[in-house]
Parts: sequence; C-alpha cells; structure tokens
Amino acid sequence: MNSLAMIETWPVPTAAAGVVRSDGTVAGVHGPAGHRFPLASVTKPLAAYAVLVAYEEGAVELDEPAGPEGSTVRHLLAHTSGLAFDEPRPMAAPGERRIYSNAGFEELGRHVEKATEMPFAEYARQAVLEPLGMTATTLDGSPAKDGVSTVTDLLRFAAEVQAPRLLDPRTVLEAMTVQFPGTKGVLPGYGHQNPNDWGLGFEIRDAKSPHWTGSASSPFTFGHFGQSGTFLWVDPHAGLACVALTDRPFGQWAIDVWPPFTDAVLAEAAAR
Repeated sequence: MNSLAMIETWPVPTAAAGVVRSDGTVAGVHGPAGHRFPLASVTKPLAAYAVLVAYEEGAVELDEPAGPEGSTVRHLLAHTSGLAFDEPRPMAAPGERRIYSNAGFEELGRHVEKATEMPFAEYARQAVLEPLGMTATTLDGSPAKDGVSTVTDLLRFAAEVQAPRLLDPRTVLEAMTVQFPGTKGVLPGYGHQNPNDWGLGFEIRDAKSPHWTGSASSPFTFGHFGQSGTFLWVDPHAGLACVALTDRPFGQWAIDVWPPFTDAVLAEAAAR
C-alpha cells in the first residue's frame, strides 16, 4: 500500500506500519516490520485479550469482584473501576466515571495471576502470544504499559481480532461494544469526552472529537494508542486493521500526522 510510505515523513527516528484485512491477508507493510518497539498502552488490548481467554476458560468471570470495593473485572477492563490513573487509589465509585487507569490493568493482572496460579505474562504468552505465533512479543512487567512487539506480530493479533480463533466471536463482539454507555471521561492526550466510550480493553471511536484515528474512520473503529508513539486500530466497516509503531513519545507530532495517515490508508483500501 503506497499510503504506508507516509511514515517516512514522520518526525521520528524509526517507524514501521502495516495493514491487515479482515480475511487475514496482509495488505502491506512499510519500514522494519520485525523491529521490536515498546508498545506503552498498546499493551492493554493484548492484556485484555488474555483476560478474555481466562474468562472463556472459566478462570474468571467478567462480573466477579475485582479491584476496589464494588468493582468487577468488567469495570477494570472498561476503565470504570474508579481507580486513579497510576496508583491503586479510588477516585470515584465504580461505573460512575471513565477514569483511564494503568493501575486498573495492573489490578487485572494480579487478579488473573491469582485465578490461574501463574504469572500474568506467562499466562498471556500461553493464551494469546504463542497460539498466534507472536514470538517477538513479550508482556513482562506491567500489563498496562510494558509490552514490546513488532508490526509483524501485531498484524497477527489484528487479524485474530477481526476473525477470532482463540475466542468466541461473541466475546470479541462484547469487547468492541460500549460498556457502561454514557460515561464521561478524559481520553489521554485528547481531553474530556462526553461520552468517553470504551469496550473491554479497547477504546471505541464513536463520535469522539478530537481523536487519534481519521475523519474517515467509522464510528465502529476500536483499538488503542500508546505514549511511546504507537497505535493499533480496527475498522470493522472498512474490513481493515492498521498498526503503526515508532520510537518517539506521543506528542503534537502524532496528533498532526496520525489522522491524515489513517484517512489515506482507508482511501487507498476503498479504491482497490
């Protein structure tokens, strides 16, 4: 895809990008697709997928208690547990506000560790990474932000999300469906959103503005971006998923270049 070459104009030391269709075929890659980049918060969808495998295996239930009092696994996945951004301190009652929380995902990791009796990173490796052939990916450290991966591996994950083999498609549909509709909150880097829609570990675009995806992205687009200058989106309407990884921290440069890049990818795919 010619549009992927736009990453060469980005003000970053290293960048790689790729697109995978809903049938699992790779539409194109550009840059060092095998280079391992820190994912920052793009770690969260991978961690969430492992939690959903634990749910399907019966190790955890989505609506069982987890985190602060009154909170559940579902609240933690959807950033509505009330926990603060980076510390396990309740700031609101569960379900009241969408408070984006690394601490919530770290609590999820501990919850799954206890339920499965194995370290979360190892559980995720066996449940998600190994079956998908994501051999260059690790989730050591915080399940909120310490993942490392490649474009090649994340395209495998994006293909899985579009045509699930590890999970029941109904579970993935739930993950990309708004949880606790109407909940307000701040989307990091993009300010207050009303509503700030989120699924189970995946952010949902809907009508958010401003946003890190494109003006042509459908409201059904879901995914995640990371403070390390990374993103992964899936647009079910377009039948496409896109991954872009860089080694420059998120900032105004990303706010400027990501949306036109996404629009160009969608336009090129639609024209084919």
